[in-house]
Amino acid sequence: MKAVVLGAAAGGGFPQWNSNAAACRRAREGDPAARVRTQAGLAVSADGENWYLLNASPDLRQQIECSPFLHPKHGLRSSPIAGAVLTGSDVDAISGLLNLRERQKFTIYATAKVHGVLDANSIFEVLARDVVERRVVSLDSPMELATPTGQSAGLVLELFAVPGKVPLYLETAGAAPPILTDGNTVAAVLSDGRRQLFFIPGCAAMTPALARRLRGAEAVFFDGTLWRDDEMIRAGIGQKTGRRMGHMSLTGVGGTIEAFADLGVKRKILIHINNSNPVLLDDSPERAEVEAAGWEVAFDGMEVDL
Repeated sequence: MKAVVLGAAAGGGFPQWNSNAAACRRAREGDPAARVRTQAGLAVSADGENWYLLNASPDLRQQIECSPFLHPKHGLRSSPIAGAVLTGSDVDAISGLLNLRERQKFTIYATAKVHGVLDANSIFEVLARDVVERRVVSLDSPMELATPTGQSAGLVLELFAVPGKVPLYLETAGAAPPILTDGNTVAAVLSDGRRQLFFIPGCAAMTPALARRLRGAEAVFFDGTLWRDDEMIRAGIGQKTGRRMGHMSLTGVGGTIEAFADLGVKRKILIHINNSNPVLLDDSPERAEVEAAGWEVAFDGMEVDL
């Protein structure tokens, strides 16, 4: 099984289009220690021919063009993209689907809740239902992924709920949404029969159940949104804490570094990293700290072979 990071940043990318913060200026100026990153997503394959997107970010078209293994190879029109697995209905996870509207056969794998959001928004009907299959994946029920011709892709998908909140555009005005493990935010785990890969770009807390699932895992891509919970408030660029946005912070009591310390995960990789997070900078003390704790910081084009 092979995974390629299509994008490693959180919403807005790095640099964010309207940010004039120091880190974004460094990225915009081409500083090699401030590598540009698009919005979070992976591509995974067991055979190198059929690829499955894990989320479809707004940057998907750019990500495809930067990834030769996703380019058409047969006839006048074709694509190695056999499916898209969605871990939520946030804009950053689903809007990229609109880039795939040219009547190319593939399958969307998601929970009933996520499919409900797609069904309720008529713009997604540009993905013609006679071409693009929408397959409901029940939580905690492994499902074999299929190629566009109906053959086994050599990968089994399981989705399971993690703590999170409803997408921003579905929040009730004036009310802070509760953090719940109710299926609005899910994790994806893919297996080729030998190894497992976890993809968890959004998670509000480490629970005993999640810790049990992750213990001893070969590879986990995990929510790296913020360095500290009040990071955006301190920087003067927002009024919400990480938890209010549905994300764990890397540091502090109950933070990601602490939560993973004793889980024995072989490869721990941060993804969905906000432009305000100093771990994006190769030369920052925060980067040195996460690396000392055994973490890798994802970057666009990063390859993981299992």
